[in-house]
Amino acid sequence: MRKLLSLIMVVAMTAALLIGCGSQSAAPAENTTSNETPAATETPAAENTETPAATTEGYADGIYFAQDAAFPESGWKSVATFEVKDGKIVSADWNGANVAGGVDKKTFSSEGNYGMVEKAGAQAEWHEQAAKAEQYLIDNQSFDGINFIDDEGHTDTIAGVSIHVSDFVNLVDEALANGPSGKGPFTDGSYFAEDADFDPSNGWKENVSVTVINGYIVAANWNGTSEATDKDKKTYAKDGEYGMVANGGAIAEWDEQAAAVENFLIQSQDVDAITLNEEGKTDAVSGATIHVSNFVKLVKEALQ
Repeated sequence: MRKLLSLIMVVAMTAALLIGCGSQSAAPAENTTSNETPAATETPAAENTETPAATTEGYADGIYFAQDAAFPESGWKSVATFEVKDGKIVSADWNGANVAGGVDKKTFSSEGNYGMVEKAGAQAEWHEQAAKAEQYLIDNQSFDGINFIDDEGHTDTIAGVSIHVSDFVNLVDEALANGPSGKGPFTDGSYFAEDADFDPSNGWKENVSVTVINGYIVAANWNGTSEATDKDKKTYAKDGEYGMVANGGAIAEWDEQAAAVENFLIQSQDVDAITLNEEGKTDAVSGATIHVSNFVKLVKEALQ
């Protein structure tokens, strides 16, 4: 009897031991499964990390550029250029171009020709105040939250700046919305070309003045002089003395048609886009029926 009880106890202990071993061997299988689950989520986690990196870094790298669509009454339109590296604005240039062409606004101001201090009692010249607005953009990486104190676009946010800055602010926003544009194909500077002689058929010697900023044509002025008058050709036409409409039934006076040709060049950035027919006229520019071949020639000479 005792032998039988001892045998039963041995069998029971053996069975319990086998069950315990089976439970321990199943545990690693569960742990292995739980360890594999994070491994399966590693790829989505890496993808999620990349997307925020592109947005939190800031702006897309490159050179940004924007200019006013037209020249205001002052004759100066604003031009904004800035560069982004590693998602941050690292340089900024607020400049301007005149409707008559010639040098850019910063050069005009730095040479003492704008005369804000002398003529208007300003606290600093235009180019000096523009530099402070540029630095504000670099330091703050945007104009978000800037306070305008009037409808003209003056601000009390930027110390040392009393000129209106709204056009610069708007152009920066426009450039950011459009994305990097890079530099244009031309060399920065002011360019001029003029006919060698007065045209015997009309008495005018025509000229062209072109302004380039960030490689883009931002101003082009097609004009002329005559020995018969002290007025330039555009002024002569504006004053009604050229008389293309009254005398020739033209669709517009010479100065208006010339402005349409100039604007086409600024928009297209390609003088060869002004295609010519045998008469030296073009169908490419809406609102221009005058001869434009001399304008094309002079622009090419100026930009050489």
